[in-house]
Amino acid sequence: MRDDAGAADPLITGAEIARIAGVTRAAVSNWRRRYKDFPSPVGGSSGTPLFSLADVRAWLAKQRKSHDVSDEVRLWQALRASFGDDMISGLTSVAEFLSTGNPSDLDAATAAIAASSAEQAIPTDVVGGLVERFQDSARRSGSDQVSSARITRAVAHFAGPLADGATVLDPACGIGGLLMAVGGGVSAVIRGQEIDPKAARFAGLRAELSGRADAVIHAGDSLRADAWPSLRADLVVCQPPAAGPDWGREELLLDARWELGTPSKAEGELAWLQHCYAHTAPGGRTVIVMPASVAYRKAGRRIRAELVRRGVLTQVIALPGGVASSHSVPVLLWILRRPKPDDAPPSHVRMVDLTSNDPDGPLEPTSDQVADIPLIDLLDETVDLTPGLHIHRSTRDFRAEYLSLREEIEHQLQALGALLPVLREGAEEDSLDTATISLAELSRAGLIETGTDGPQSMSPQLDTDYLRGFVQSLSNVRRSTSASGTHRMDTRAARIPQMDVSDQRRYGAAFRSLQEFEERVASLAELGKRAAALARDGLTSGALVPPADDSGG
Repeated sequence: MRDDAGAADPLITGAEIARIAGVTRAAVSNWRRRYKDFPSPVGGSSGTPLFSLADVRAWLAKQRKSHDVSDEVRLWQALRASFGDDMISGLTSVAEFLSTGNPSDLDAATAAIAASSAEQAIPTDVVGGLVERFQDSARRSGSDQVSSARITRAVAHFAGPLADGATVLDPACGIGGLLMAVGGGVSAVIRGQEIDPKAARFAGLRAELSGRADAVIHAGDSLRADAWPSLRADLVVCQPPAAGPDWGREELLLDARWELGTPSKAEGELAWLQHCYAHTAPGGRTVIVMPASVAYRKAGRRIRAELVRRGVLTQVIALPGGVASSHSVPVLLWILRRPKPDDAPPSHVRMVDLTSNDPDGPLEPTSDQVADIPLIDLLDETVDLTPGLHIHRSTRDFRAEYLSLREEIEHQLQALGALLPVLREGAEEDSLDTATISLAELSRAGLIETGTDGPQSMSPQLDTDYLRGFVQSLSNVRRSTSASGTHRMDTRAARIPQMDVSDQRRYGAAFRSLQEFEERVASLAELGKRAAALARDGLTSGALVPPADDSGG
């Protein structure tokens, strides 16, 4: 047990203040802005400040916003004070105390709070509340050692119901979140493995407290030292640890688990995927959490192709950003099925894109978020399994979009000629060899204002388009360029010919037309890029084909 100097005054987050006070997090943020005497942070970071629990309780009492601090809050704070960052040890000690009565590493005060908590709620709920707080703190700290509540919910949803007696395996089970979510409510056979012995111990205690004393969790590295070599499960769930280059490739190079191909050093996630698949019984399924990049990285293309070609991959679901605990980038669920010998080969992979959804929102896709993509459409040079890419293509009306772009381009082309001003050759009387005045002088006289769009006339004797046109003349551009060739944005040195306002307006109209012409050309160029990309995508995907004759239609 740790003996921190700060044990007498633990630190808490804004979320924990909200729980103590019985309000929302937004209310706590509002208090921090409104009340000058609200306790200042004493630790943490600007994004996740930490406050003194004693100071917060005193302030709440002073403001009469105080609620009695629950046993759950007191227990969590006591564990944080005693165990610091090693909260898994603290959770394990509480679970063991509630299971066996042995206080283990708990001090007398913390054990008393745990006992009081168990009198108010069943032990499973006490541990469950602590786990929720641990998941929340892991999400804030960016830890990937525990599955977030959102990931757990998504895996349970897409795994679906289990038959009684089914076997469930998680080879990287952490503290047992996924195992308890999918196998805790039925008479399933629960098996797991976890490289961190403390987390493995806690996962086993959680199962025991939930009435699943038959659950077996082994400690160890599943890839290098598989604790379940002969196990074939009806459902395998897994959120692999962050894969690095040292996942064991060199020593596992000829391993029989790589039936879809030997993963490269950069594709540790595909090693975990094949480990899970090797433990999947015929007719069974694997639901595995994967980083989005695994769907398209070049190094994994051959293994992805085998997954598709053999009909192993059945679904890819892109979850909303913020679902994973350690980052806001969307993550994917890949669902695999090991075919039975007499199964008909599948014809498609179901793609689901929930990336635009709220991370706490519904998980059932709408009609425009799901598409069944034929296997042949996935087996191209990249074998990109990103759901949004294929759903967009499958629901896109290429012909209508292409025709619309063609019509718009033709319209823009017709308008271009009209925008170019009619100009004649200059004669001697049209010479601009006349007196000039600088923008700086005009500004000092209060006749113009200079903004981000260029000079703006403040006088009826000056035309704005005339001013802006001459500012862009070659001579003025040179004045705004240093000897080293560096362009300066300050145009106060620019000089403008002095002429009658009626002549200014003639020039201003021409400059305005040229400006509109340039804008239309830029717009046309962008339309051209879109049309060419659409046509190329349509031709290569089969959504568009060249005409059979010379009609061009």
